Amino acid sequence: MGEIATNEMTAQEAGGQVSAGAMSLEELLSLPATVNVTTAGRALGIGRDKAYELIRNGSFPVRTLTLGRTVRVPTAELWKLLGLEERRGG
Repeated sequence: MGEIATNEMTAQEAGGQVSAGAMSLEELLSLPATVNVTTAGRALGIGRDKAYELIRNGSFPVRTLTLGRTVRVPTAELWKLLGLEERRGG
């Protein structure tokens, strides 16, 4: 779980606020294939507004999928960024 704390610190250093509802390891590992921006932000320890700001600026730390007016985030990319793919057998 050290990787998650490190990423939360990185989010704070980048000017984001760490969400009070940060996700547990169990929650992270049970996410579906793609998640919405709010959920992705929680996984990264940043708020919804900061997540959308990063997407608009092209600096969100993982690829996003825009489907019409909906933005989805591939969970596998979040896991990789957080160092969790090994726990999932990736």
